[in-house]
Parts: sequence; C-alpha cells; structure tokens
Amino acid sequence: MIKITTDEIKIMSQYIHKMSGIALDDQKAYLLEARLNGLAEEQGCASYMELYQKAKTDDSKSLERKILDAVTTNETLFFRDKSPFELVRHKILPELIDRRSAKSSGSMPLSVRIWSAACSTGQEVYSIAIVLKELLPDLKKYNIKLLGTDISDEAVAQASYGQYNKFAIERGLDEGSLRKYFSQVGGNWKIRDDIRAMVLFKKFNLMLPFTGLGKYDIVFCRNVAIYFNLEDKKKLFDKIANILEPDGYLIIGSTEALTGICPRFVPQRHLRSIFYQLK
Repeated sequence: MIKITTDEIKIMSQYIHKMSGIALDDQKAYLLEARLNGLAEEQGCASYMELYQKAKTDDSKSLERKILDAVTTNETLFFRDKSPFELVRHKILPELIDRRSAKSSGSMPLSVRIWSAACSTGQEVYSIAIVLKELLPDLKKYNIKLLGTDISDEAVAQASYGQYNKFAIERGLDEGSLRKYFSQVGGNWKIRDDIRAMVLFKKFNLMLPFTGLGKYDIVFCRNVAIYFNLEDKKKLFDKIANILEPDGYLIIGSTEALTGICPRFVPQRHLRSIFYQLK
C-alpha cells in the first residue's frame, strides 16, 4: 500500500473538503489510504501527491469524480432505523395531507414533495416510495415529487438502475415487501417499474447553492452532515430551511441534533422519534 505523508494528508483533505464538504483531519490518514490506494495504483501514481496533481490537470474531471466516489460513504439499507419511516407513515404524511386537503378546492391533485438529500444507492428514497404507495393507494389523486440526490456519480447511477444484490436486499426488507415491490433478475433483485417511476434521481452537491431546487414538504437529510465541520453544517441546514415549506418536516439521523447549528428549526417528538420544523 502507498503510504500517505503528512503534507499529502493536508492537501488531499483540503481538496476533498472543497469538492464535497467532507472534513477529514490528520487522524483520518488510514481512511485516505484505504479509499485511494487502489485508485492511485490504477492511475499509475507512485504517491498521493501525484494522484492529486493528475486530478487537478484532468480537464474531463473524470479522475476527480473517481476520487469523490472512492471517499464518500455509501452505507445504507432499506428502512434504515425504521422509526423515520413509521413517522412518515403514521404522523407526518397524514397530517400533511389533512392540511393540504383543507386548503384545496378539490379540483387539483394534492402536492406532496419529498427530498432525500443524500440518497446514496437509493434504498432510503425507495423505502419512502413504498410507504407512499402503501399509504396512498390511488396515487392519481396526488402530485408526487420524490427526489433523490447524492454527490457520487456511481451511487446515483446505481440508485437510478434500482437493482440490488442479495446482501443489500436482506438488509431491512421483509419477505413480503421483497416479493411485492421487486422482481428477481438472476441472483439480484430489481425495484418494480411503478415504484422506480415515482423517483427522480440526480447528482447534487450539498455545498453548492440550492438554486432551482424548489420547495419541499419533507426533507430527509440523514447521516451526511456528520462528515461536515460546524460551519458547513450551519450553512447546510440554513439552506434546507430556505427550501422547506413553512409547515414542512425535516428528518435527520438518529444520532444527530441541530442544537447550536440552526436556530430556525425546533425539535418535535412523536413517540420515540424526533423531527424538526421551522419556528
């Protein structure tokens, strides 16, 4: 394995932070080596400085995308932590639809807009789609906008294709949901076309302005800000506050909190779950 020097840690960490917001300190040398060693060897680089220089001079940005794919964490599973999806099923969506119905003349489909801000390989956003499908049998009555975004090209491509191996499928899906919402393709499982059609996937960098993203009723932003420094966390959740409907809902990771990060949000509790709404 190519060993990383102190100077290379600093340079690569700054480069990765500028690209993605991921904050890596000197203690993460092992992570940089583990994630980038194979890519450095593939590119014929004898050092991480050489890999950095090669990426900086690559006009196609192909190597930059490969570095980003290598360092981003795509740990996810279907119905991860379960409680956020039960929260959407039993409280958030019924409340939202009741309020929208009360304001509607009845002539227009009710709008439901949900954004999975770090969707990784798609398990989270497909889990949301399954909840919507089960809770709203007649989807024609609703104008559903379900967006999944991630910074990794590779993750977005896999999410969009919607095919998973046996290991990924068995993490979070019960047998009934598997048979109902997936089709077997060889040794893998592919999400059913009608569920896949509910979701739009695209690459998106949470560090950039949210221009043109639109407004959302529910935002899932789970287990991504844990990799950001405090300043970037504040900027991220302030931008989320700007694109959330006044009566919208923000769901973050079970180990995360917004105390001291974004005073525009207040925590709300339902049973064992916590979600956030604007003041």
